Amino acid sequence: MQATAYTFDPGTRTGSVLLDDGTPLDFGAEAFDAGHLLHLRPGQRVRIEVTGEGERRRITLLTLQTL
Repeated sequence: MQATAYTFDPGTRTGSVLLDDGTPLDFGAEAFDAGHLLHLRPGQRVRIEVTGEGERRRITLLTLQTL
């Protein structure tokens, strides 16, 4: 699934993305670290993997979207 980086805190390595329908979804340091990223800027396109549904939905992997 693709999304757009919305917020990122380099100190905690946490942040949020906006899904293509505009829904915000938070990610934790575990998802950021799993993607082997060093930094993330708001507006960057990312690829995410999620588990769960509804209130239990969470991002498990976050990587940069490349063409």
